[in-house]
Amino acid sequence: MKLMKNTLMLLAMLLLANVMSAQTGKDFDPYFGYQKTKDGLYYKFYTCGEGAQPQIADLVEVNLSCTVDDTVVIVPSMENTMQMIASQFAGDLFEGLAMMHVGDSASFIVNIDSTFIKLFGQPALPEEFNSTDVMRFEVRLNDCYPESEYTLRFNAKLKKETEKRVAQMKADYPNETNIAAQQLAEYLANNNIKVEPTKSGLYYVRTQEGNGERPSVGQQVMVHYIGKLLDGTVFDSSYDRGKPIDITIGVGQVIPGWDEGILLMSKGEKGVLYIPYYLGYGDRAAGDDITPFSNLIFEVELVDFQ
Repeated sequence: MKLMKNTLMLLAMLLLANVMSAQTGKDFDPYFGYQKTKDGLYYKFYTCGEGAQPQIADLVEVNLSCTVDDTVVIVPSMENTMQMIASQFAGDLFEGLAMMHVGDSASFIVNIDSTFIKLFGQPALPEEFNSTDVMRFEVRLNDCYPESEYTLRFNAKLKKETEKRVAQMKADYPNETNIAAQQLAEYLANNNIKVEPTKSGLYYVRTQEGNGERPSVGQQVMVHYIGKLLDGTVFDSSYDRGKPIDITIGVGQVIPGWDEGILLMSKGEKGVLYIPYYLGYGDRAAGDDITPFSNLIFEVELVDFQ
């Protein structure tokens, strides 16, 4: 799985999106309460427990933010999943992460030059900063686990979120959800579609075999598709545009029915996804043709992935 191969690229994108004009405020002691490792990392733990510690190649779920001189936001406070990698330089963020246990929260002060160049992949320290500026990461380690567990955790999370979403929509719109469910059931019966649904309620019919190689959560996939309503109305087609769509699968860029369905396919495979309303746009409209509680049909082709 290549879910986290772009950990550094992600950090760099966050950096470019969030760097603001530099301000300085050196009228404080940035190192008060911090200790220093032999490699030069300054660290301070707010909470420190005895949970699991991340190993190289593990996936780590964190709350993370990064500032310079406590005034310039480099990475805003956010939840993120990254892959644990070896330190990119002595005293970097990943040395700090390796010190943490699940449930810990800590602060790390790192070398700003090395972080921009070796971690963020910048050619040089941006002009608005200088080598004496204080770069600080605030981190809470929520979980860590082997990369092999990610798909199982993703599917469990998807199932839980789907159940919650369906329950809420049924409570808020009992008539609409009942009608939508009945319409899909009647369509499947009338068209002699007898495949078993997945646990979420997605139906997938394979129409052309692929090469057996399936994408993983977080990979870039290229997909050709035709999107239809149950009455046959075509609301979108990548074939008409002459170019497949390029997305990261399994991270919420597309509707849940796609996130689940494309992961069932192998390279070169073609098939049809019958997506119940709650794995589509739910109680929302989308464009001129997709009304709330619309069940959707997608003829899909997994052209490639990487």
